[in-house]
Amino acid sequence: MCSQKFAVLLEQLQIELEQLGMWQDTPPSPVALASQAPFCVDTLRLEQWLQFIFIPRIRILLDSKADLPNTMTILPLAEEVYKNKRLECSGLLNVLGQIDGHA
Repeated sequence: MCSQKFAVLLEQLQIELEQLGMWQDTPPSPVALASQAPFCVDTLRLEQWLQFIFIPRIRILLDSKADLPNTMTILPLAEEVYKNKRLECSGLLNVLGQIDGHA
């Protein structure tokens, strides 16, 4: 997938998070952001990880024209996290599926 298409997916991801009321104005603490656990599951909610870690890191890669990761597997976690909100979060899950399938 080209960088431009991936940048559009990141914008769509932000829009979905905003529409669901999951976008925050205030970042989590530096300690929470420094977690070494996958997806920072011990310190952040998934939507916080997406907003404050995933989106900024991928934007840095895109801006520097660096290679994107060959595989991403965010959708399975999101499906589990939002299993009780599957219908409400269908747009978010769709975007995450597209991101996972970018390679």
